[in-house]
Amino acid sequence: MIGARRRTKLLQLFLQILLLFAAAGLLAAGLLVESGRLGAPAWSRIVCYAASAAVFVLWVWLVLFFSRGREGAGTRRRSLWSRIFLSDSLAGKSKSHAVAYIGVTTALCIAVNLFEFRFADVQFSLTVFASVLSGMLVGPVFGFIAVFLGDAIGFLGNPAGSLYMPWVGLSVATMSAIAGLVMNFPLHFKGSGYVKLALICVLTLAVCSVGINTTGMYFYYTRIGFSAKSLALLKEHFGGANTYFTYALVRLLFMGQLWNSLFNYALLFAAFPLLRAAKPLGLKLD
Repeated sequence: MIGARRRTKLLQLFLQILLLFAAAGLLAAGLLVESGRLGAPAWSRIVCYAASAAVFVLWVWLVLFFSRGREGAGTRRRSLWSRIFLSDSLAGKSKSHAVAYIGVTTALCIAVNLFEFRFADVQFSLTVFASVLSGMLVGPVFGFIAVFLGDAIGFLGNPAGSLYMPWVGLSVATMSAIAGLVMNFPLHFKGSGYVKLALICVLTLAVCSVGINTTGMYFYYTRIGFSAKSLALLKEHFGGANTYFTYALVRLLFMGQLWNSLFNYALLFAAFPLLRAAKPLGLKLD
């Protein structure tokens, strides 16, 4: 009996992994068609994206279906496995409710990737805000995937027409995972939600904005050559010394990445009490 149950669980896990890789593969195929690296009709990219979204929704449904009935009363006694996948807000919701939340967060990430605005010499976007919010709302794993898909699909509709850089998607998706993990941590006291939010801001800035995004940009531009603006700033502030440390400082302080991040973090703190007070949403952000 125990052996049969274990084999069933392994089969379920194998099926979930297979579907997840299928969704990622279909998305990658669509991006290759979009970039012209895969010889296929242009319309096939739409088929790939639609199939990827359908497989992803099926994967979400199966994960939620196989995890039904495992939780006891209340979210504070949830298993570690459950906390990795789902936020406290979705733990007690139906499968259709959870899928709807994940779909909405993916759509939000697509939307924010389509719009950017510039103030003075700094380019602002709401990507950090949407990524962190997605992890807080739907959880680490589902938040990671929703944000990564949102970044990839949003890139396709972005009028800027720049090159797709996968480390950017990895960076914002990791922000969502960090936000979900920290917010799911079973630490509850008065003001704990704000403490967790502050920790999320520090970790995402250090790990994602600097550790992943800036590092990826540095090695990319080391290979193809730095922009004239970057070289001018490096010469003006560091005498032309082009190291990772000097480039990171230029990108953070003089090219505006730090100010964009702080702008998004301020929006998160402003929205936090509103999200907690929105009773129809039923969010648990403590």
